[in-house]
Amino acid sequence: MPPETRPGSPCLAPALEQIRRVWGFSTLRPFQREAIAAALDRRDALVVLPTGGGKSLCYQAPPLVDGDMTVVISPLIALMKDQVDGLRLNGYPAAGLHTGCSGDELQRARRALAGGEIRLLFVSPERLLSDGFTDWLAGVEQPSGRRGVTRFAIDEAHCISHWGHDFRPEYRRLTTLRDRFPEACVHAFTATATARVRDDIAVQLGLREPDVLVGTFDRPNLAYRVVPRVDRDEQIAGVLARHAGDAAIVYCISRRDTEQIAESLRAHGVQAEAYHAGLAPERRRAIQDDFLRERLGVVVATVAFGMGIDRSDVRCVVHAAMPKSIEAYQQETGRAGRDGLEAECVLLYSGSDAQRWRTLFEMSARESGTPAEVTAAQLGLLDEMQRFAIGMTCRHRSLSEHFGQAYPSPDCGACDVCLGEVDAVEDSLTVAQQIVSCVARIRNHSGCGFGAAHVVDVLRGSRAERVTRRGHDTLSTYGLLNGLPRPVVMSYVSQLIDEGVLVRDEGEFPTIGLTEGSGELLRGERAVTLRRPRQPVERQHGRGRTDLTDQERALFDSLRALRRSLADELNTPPYMVFSDDTLKEMSQVRPGSLDAIAGIRGVGARKLAAFGEAFLQSIASWCCDHALDLDARPAAPARRSRSTRPGLSPAKQRTFRRFDNGEPVEEVAQAEGLAPSTVHGHLAEWIEARAPADVSAWVSTEEYERIAAAARDVGVNLLKPIRERLGDDTPYERIRVVSAHLRATQTCGS
Repeated sequence: MPPETRPGSPCLAPALEQIRRVWGFSTLRPFQREAIAAALDRRDALVVLPTGGGKSLCYQAPPLVDGDMTVVISPLIALMKDQVDGLRLNGYPAAGLHTGCSGDELQRARRALAGGEIRLLFVSPERLLSDGFTDWLAGVEQPSGRRGVTRFAIDEAHCISHWGHDFRPEYRRLTTLRDRFPEACVHAFTATATARVRDDIAVQLGLREPDVLVGTFDRPNLAYRVVPRVDRDEQIAGVLARHAGDAAIVYCISRRDTEQIAESLRAHGVQAEAYHAGLAPERRRAIQDDFLRERLGVVVATVAFGMGIDRSDVRCVVHAAMPKSIEAYQQETGRAGRDGLEAECVLLYSGSDAQRWRTLFEMSARESGTPAEVTAAQLGLLDEMQRFAIGMTCRHRSLSEHFGQAYPSPDCGACDVCLGEVDAVEDSLTVAQQIVSCVARIRNHSGCGFGAAHVVDVLRGSRAERVTRRGHDTLSTYGLLNGLPRPVVMSYVSQLIDEGVLVRDEGEFPTIGLTEGSGELLRGERAVTLRRPRQPVERQHGRGRTDLTDQERALFDSLRALRRSLADELNTPPYMVFSDDTLKEMSQVRPGSLDAIAGIRGVGARKLAAFGEAFLQSIASWCCDHALDLDARPAAPARRSRSTRPGLSPAKQRTFRRFDNGEPVEEVAQAEGLAPSTVHGHLAEWIEARAPADVSAWVSTEEYERIAAAARDVGVNLLKPIRERLGDDTPYERIRVVSAHLRATQTCGS
């Protein structure tokens, strides 16, 4: 039974009214409803939503309903400050207590807290657990008459887990919260957590029968590309040229890399600044402020940059080298396209990246005494990231499956693999047979298996001592692929594992083994196609906002200029005035009255009063100059569209047009020569892109209601639990149609 339907669960109507009034959102995104209900019902929860998925609203809304204060534990001062500033702009009573506050600010905040004027308090783990602070919190009187804190929200909760990608020792001390505040409920929030990390978070925080709410990890508006690193600086400049004038972040491993790349970009005429922990604090803050306030377009940074960044219009994220884990990659690429519009994520990969990270891990372990199990976990995450980088399967699918979620479509239409930006290897069968034969001969010679790195060394003719000492340089397969770069051969091994021709034995030291498919391949009874990325990738990724007409885009740019001017007057980042998504909808609807602009998503009561007239006048003036009508009504509400993805395959373009005409799946499959399962996948994507009023052309109204009821009970993202709840043989294809429609018509808010 979902949280909102449990006996005694609170009515969410008051919460929805507050959300509409303060933030201007009329509906909720997946799992926001359940998380808010758990908070109001004083139940523990573990909430995993992707970057930009609306986690903050889950802990911001409840205090406005019951009046009690929530303490938010956040790892970065910049993150706390920006959230507090944004909330205050919405008229929300919030405060932060951190080392960046002056003495007067701290005293004012404490007085406001003691007077019951604050609903949300942001603190760092160190501040929370400092001497006397929890004792003081325990004595704060809530408007309800209770003493002490009734709710804790722990942001970036994966930092508490040894198995997470960003373990922080100070987070481990939060395990004492349960003892100090036994009556308080605890909500843990993160954007990146595998099942193992989720379990560890729950154990470490002592969560009591928590509601575990896991959203969809896939970010369909992002296009992922992994490109062999050949000429780093020129490649990065080329990617950013596709997004000239847009915000972008370039991530690097070292401080030196950030300085070199920023200098190179400036030589190419790109406004770019380096950002890393070695800069003076005031310099880092100045760069961050310039970026947030749209005075700076490109930041070249180590991972020190980004956690506190909420700029929604980042159109491009480039990794100059492989990040240290898939979780880090997901979090960093997740800073692109937070407004739901299209964005591009490019990873420049070299096999040397993994060794750089291993060296850094080992240095850190020696210098700071990192526990051995933490270092081992880091190395395991690094191996997974390397397999992702060298793999040749759909990037969206790989990311979803890493976090334990099935990917519903056979073709994402938004990654280098699915966009056809990789080439088939000539004589793939021969190359594959050489690799499999090498694995077999190594095992026969030594009586045991070896890891992928060792197999690749043998195939490439390495003279490393670990190869020659074991006599593997005498094998007939030694040096067969000596003309290929190491990352390419590693990629081939990974592809053969994906195909089931080889198997990776999991363990402390994973080895490569043979399968039944290995023999079939060696006997020529099984075909295989290996793929290799083009060097360099030449396909262009279209700019964002592709679903705006030329006139709408011009109005959009005009409204962005107004937003920037207003933000400068308020000394605040432009996104805190209105998001790009809100300005986009204004450009399409062109409201002509306060009532009309109040209906735009993201326009709350405080912002309507503060900015409504200025935007109305600007829209009216622009429309008068360009002979456009006010109060336009688009054919469909502005939504986060998958249909506008650059590179949508011709087959999908044709099926989408047929679905626009309401053609049945069977007819579309026959006309296009596609399998019905493929067409059903296209249909699900079409529904999420178009958000049609009904889908009765593909699912009867009666069956729709039955499936929808089950989906509301167990969640709309996973098909198998829905089918189990139905208790019959309802085809997965129809469940997928209904689930897609529910997601498309209920998504809103952040």
